Amino acid sequence: MDIIMECKNVDYSYPLTTEPAIKHLNLQIERGKFYGVIGENGSGKTTLCALLRGFAPSFYKGEIKGEVLVEGKNINEYGGELSQKIGFVFQNPFTQISGVKDTVFEEVAYGLENFGVPVEETERRVIEVMKMTNIESLAEKNPFELSGGQMQRVALASVIVLEPDILIIDEPTSQLDPEGTESVFAIIKAMKDKQKTIILVEHKIDLIAEYADDVLVLKDGELIAVGDKNEILTDITLMEKGVALPQVVLLAVKLQKAGLPLTKIPVTEKQAIEMIGQAMKEKRG
Repeated sequence: MDIIMECKNVDYSYPLTTEPAIKHLNLQIERGKFYGVIGENGSGKTTLCALLRGFAPSFYKGEIKGEVLVEGKNINEYGGELSQKIGFVFQNPFTQISGVKDTVFEEVAYGLENFGVPVEETERRVIEVMKMTNIESLAEKNPFELSGGQMQRVALASVIVLEPDILIIDEPTSQLDPEGTESVFAIIKAMKDKQKTIILVEHKIDLIAEYADDVLVLKDGELIAVGDKNEILTDITLMEKGVALPQVVLLAVKLQKAGLPLTKIPVTEKQAIEMIGQAMKEKRG
């Protein structure tokens, strides 16, 4: 098992609070895996992202106990080079855009400029990433004149161009329509295909079911379940803890109760078509 990140006995409290936002967190993140993070509002998902990115407590202040390690080294020891290892995409792309560049091309190149990457390499990497994120046609536009979906793609491109090993993405589609959501997840899938380690917070549970390898479930600041998506997302008891499950899971459970001989519960639409079709054949004999 190749562990790229680890949390050891982590408690974290924001300033002026008495109750920790994250409690007793022990977690190992494997290199190259896609983790979906779920849980009801206020469960600690965004705080987890802040801890894994090093924003808590360095930016948000507060108090931390325990350790967050990146490749065996305490996250606080990395300094500025951490952004080359971990890319963080905010929920609101307005937060991601620097505001100091006049064009999308310059915005995507901004991080590379700050790291002193040579001009020729910067141009090559920016052009490559803009093609991948399908924002070539926006190159000369002002970042703040874009639609929400376009701006989120620019935000993703500005992080991806740094070529981090780990991507932490906090609800990237919360403000997007279905078309914008689809375009953003096409980029995330491309990163998964490149074997990047991805940690994604997303309320659209069917997207988690489709793309994630493992799922982390948070409640009241505690990690209450972690494991393979097919195991976690078919645990009906999680609904009692405010956790949403995929629609196909709920359908399959109803069909199972109605007598359909399903040996497994599907978590994606593709699985459902295959499993339900097979069960219906078996029932007909």
